[in-house]
Amino acid sequence: LGVSLIPVGIINDTHEPPTFYGVERNDVEKRIIPTTWWEGGAKAGGKLGETGLFWDAMAHSGLNNSVADGLTPGDIRGGRQKVSLATSDNPAYTGRVGWAYNGIKLSGTYQHQTDITPNDITKTEARLLEAHADIVQPLNDQVSLGLRALYARWDVAGTVAQASGRDELLGWYVEPSVKFELPNWGAIGLFYRYETWDETAGDAIASVNSRQTYGVNYWPTENVVLKADWRIDNNDTGARAEDNRFDLGMGFQF
Repeated sequence: LGVSLIPVGIINDTHEPPTFYGVERNDVEKRIIPTTWWEGGAKAGGKLGETGLFWDAMAHSGLNNSVADGLTPGDIRGGRQKVSLATSDNPAYTGRVGWAYNGIKLSGTYQHQTDITPNDITKTEARLLEAHADIVQPLNDQVSLGLRALYARWDVAGTVAQASGRDELLGWYVEPSVKFELPNWGAIGLFYRYETWDETAGDAIASVNSRQTYGVNYWPTENVVLKADWRIDNNDTGARAEDNRFDLGMGFQF
């Protein structure tokens, strides 16, 4: 009971800078899921013996996209209430199942929002489907290969969301990487990420955003990271502005 992270995606559970590649979090998990996402409610989970299978279930507060509050149904990231503004009148439910074994983790989440416009007269249901793979395999004591891949999709009911194209939101990414352990010097990792997302996929207007990111992480210690990456945007006309740039960052966890 209490405030908990929603069991969805790869980096919502572990979103500290040393745990992911890139200066910025990927936009699929930022805009579609949307990380970082926590709610108030009751959460349970467990493992099925030694099979590698695991599960999570949570009943929790929901999003608010009420038109009466000046919001847009289907504006998922803008609908987070950070618990402090949420009520218990329109709960949401999340279930996750997965399998983890020997550096391979496969997982899928389903979420149902009973009403994301709680302050409007018309009820608006919404559903999220998400699936991902998070794989790390050692080549030897010093080198390991990694692969992350994720797909997420929202379906939002109601004519208001449909009119804005936000009755469907979807995105996916793939991220291969290689990490080198440096004896007495920490570790260094190289990665490439391709991601694509569309927050108004329900209309006929081209609005797909895509991005390629090339970068490097350096961990002088396990809980500290230095990052650099170059990202290249390729967005459809009418979508958000392209933002090609070079980023530097530093992060830590404790």
